Amino acid sequence: MPVFNEAQTLRKCIDRILSVTLEHSWSTHIILIDDGSDVATQSAAATIADHCKESLTLLRHQVNRGKGAALQTGFAHAASISKDRHDAIIIQDADLEYDPQDFNTLLRAMKTHSANCAVFGNRWHAGSVQSGLRGWMHMRTNRLLTAASNLATGLRVTDMECCYKLLPIDALRTIMPSLTEQRFGIEPQIAAALATAGIIVIEVPVAYAPRSLREGKKIGPIDGLRALWVIFRDR
Repeated sequence: MPVFNEAQTLRKCIDRILSVTLEHSWSTHIILIDDGSDVATQSAAATIADHCKESLTLLRHQVNRGKGAALQTGFAHAASISKDRHDAIIIQDADLEYDPQDFNTLLRAMKTHSANCAVFGNRWHAGSVQSGLRGWMHMRTNRLLTAASNLATGLRVTDMECCYKLLPIDALRTIMPSLTEQRFGIEPQIAAALATAGIIVIEVPVAYAPRSLREGKKIGPIDGLRALWVIFRDR
């Protein structure tokens, strides 16, 4: 769970995750990566970590390095501490756009299909598009990037850019050496690495409540261009 300057949403997001009752024998441990955040977020993260010692590990970057770098730090930590080959990683943003109640949907899909599969969320399944021109453009841009990614990788997903990605620990260890992107280019790079490794990717619908740039959304047009570059560079 990478976090950068999310003091207003972090506590509620953590509470949402910890309130989820996972099915079967699954349990939750949060790896929170503070990616060089402001003082308010650092303080919030430290307070949460102190109160949730059994269920949360806090890692820090001294300076902001980007979502991709934060995920790689978290992945490396998860891979180093996991002792059970049935463990799985779910990527979670620190805002409130996604609903952790969907964790069970992701886990159920992995269990139903194959141990050698990853699961992506799909936001564009039931009118989840933000109203207005900006929402329509956001959806269409994501569809364009997903189509380009599918063309390059041979995958057939609907929402490559969706935050929610479930990776079994073995799959994570397989693709980690291929992950180098520091910012949002990590999303198409994960898809490309999975395809190269021959790991099946399936999709499930997830809830989505998009926020605006004014509300703190960080991804922008430059990140979209970078993602497009990564797609064809890593094909």
